Amino acid sequence: MELPVVFMAVLVLCSSAAYAQTAPSPSLTPTPAPAPAPEFVNLTDLFSVAGPFHTFLGYLESTKVIETFQDQANKTEEGITIFVPKDSAFASLKKSSLSNLTADQLKSLFLFHALPHYYSLADFRNLSNMSPVATMAGGQYSLNFTDVSGTAHLTSGWSVTKVSSSVHSTDPVAVYQVDKVLLPEAIFGTDIPPTAAPAPAPEIAPAADAPKAADSDDLSPGSSPDKSSSYRIMSWGQLVLAISGGLVLFL
Repeated sequence: MELPVVFMAVLVLCSSAAYAQTAPSPSLTPTPAPAPAPEFVNLTDLFSVAGPFHTFLGYLESTKVIETFQDQANKTEEGITIFVPKDSAFASLKKSSLSNLTADQLKSLFLFHALPHYYSLADFRNLSNMSPVATMAGGQYSLNFTDVSGTAHLTSGWSVTKVSSSVHSTDPVAVYQVDKVLLPEAIFGTDIPPTAAPAPAPEIAPAADAPKAADSDDLSPGSSPDKSSSYRIMSWGQLVLAISGGLVLFL
């Protein structure tokens, strides 16, 4: 009686093992590959090679704004957009325009040249509808954008300029060249923007003094003798007549 029971138990175990071998394994959902990290952009190297942006880079380093820009570019998801004036734009300013600023004002001025977000050239049309746009200087330091036939124009209160070329535009870093230094109204007030002093006009030599009346000896052949010359001629004539009269009497 026990044999059929044992047989049945063995049969059940064999069937379970066979099912385990033939049963399909549950499918696993593939894990998506992680997105590649954005390429690190060294702004110091970028400004050194492109340009000429040496003056702008020098101010960024002296104010340590370059470190703020670098952290925004590579340690945030927003990225950064930087507007870079050429060396000639700084040369066109009066020397006192930046030299009279405090350390905090100078730092704010260069933070004013960046937006805390990456914007491609195609995004500037939308920025014109969002104006004014806050810069990395915060507070009252904002820029107004207008789109003129596809070219982005910037107004800072004092400076009116445009994006003249794209230096680097790969998310998360956009760098655009502008024609002028962006001077915020929050620092410079509402006076006339400082511009380079015009070149001094060439000095005009004073007119020579009118020539003095020439003596009779210096007169040209066609000129008439003056009174003194006529007097000398008459004197000589009288002397000649007197001598001639004396000779006649003597003879």
